[in-house]
Amino acid sequence: MKITHPFEPIYDEHSRILILGSFPSVRSRTDGFYYGHPQNRFWRLMEELYGMDVLQTTEEKKNFLLKNGIALWDVIASCEIENSSDSSIRNAVPNDLNRILKHANIRYIYTNGKTADKLYRKYFERESVCLPSTSPANAGWTFEKLIKAWGKIYFME
Repeated sequence: MKITHPFEPIYDEHSRILILGSFPSVRSRTDGFYYGHPQNRFWRLMEELYGMDVLQTTEEKKNFLLKNGIALWDVIASCEIENSSDSSIRNAVPNDLNRILKHANIRYIYTNGKTADKLYRKYFERESVCLPSTSPANAGWTFEKLIKAWGKIYFME
């Protein structure tokens, strides 16, 4: 069954960094916002890297991203996917990244994990950097290792 991406990208004209995931998990689709699975480490990483208090509401998360010049979206607009398994993604249709790139001064593009990176490179030519996935499925990466790898986005101003 084909599923369409259920929510909008987060960005404004001040966004300098674009972080792209692959496609929202079942939990994120249910919650209506990015990285909704309680064991996904994305928001915890952002809090740690930027010295923030715990971001609880969708509004707090959006405000944090915009305040820090971060745009957030996914590579895929629609696809066939089993549950939340990136490896099951089939018949993917990419998002139109020009929606962001034409309206924001994006200097750096980061992909969250190997699947997002592979899909990004399949559809887009602009340079990007692959960061290790924050997904709980990427259990081989400790939180401390993720902080070191993801720390580069904090220092890219």
